[in-house]
Amino acid sequence: MFRRSFLAVVGAVCASAIGAVGLAWATQTLPAPSGRVILSISGNITITNGENVAAFDRSMLEGLTVTRIRTTTPWTEGVREFEGVLARDLMALLGAEGTIVIATALNDYKVEIPVSDFVRYPVLLAISMDGVPLGIRDKGPVWIIYPQDDYAELNTETTQHKWIWQLKSLHFS
Repeated sequence: MFRRSFLAVVGAVCASAIGAVGLAWATQTLPAPSGRVILSISGNITITNGENVAAFDRSMLEGLTVTRIRTTTPWTEGVREFEGVLARDLMALLGAEGTIVIATALNDYKVEIPVSDFVRYPVLLAISMDGVPLGIRDKGPVWIIYPQDDYAELNTETTQHKWIWQLKSLHFS
């Protein structure tokens, strides 16, 4: 009896963390994007909307639980407020697993990011800065943001190499 109640509570907490849209997606396939795809996720994922890929347009990402992070960056002046989706929430939504994520930018720049970064820290897949949608000229449409002001250990050159902007895809392996 206790086990069943505990599992019900855990299920409710997980469902609220994913959000109403995520809960609907968790029981079926991911809806197809209706606009221009700005982020594709592939590899070791269980929820897709294409041939082994989960493709997102801006409105799909905006429809997920939006998180705000205020931090400085080496590329902007002062403290900026970024809005987007936590990488770990997107992982949970898609059933993504692995040890490494290959993040690729529009110019095909690639960087390996340990999945543990996404689990341990609130790493943001930012789609806006200071309330303005990120465009290609502003390091968008998606920019990986580490909360370096909240975690001193993230304020390193090694971590800054993972702040990939103009992100187009993530591949979990």
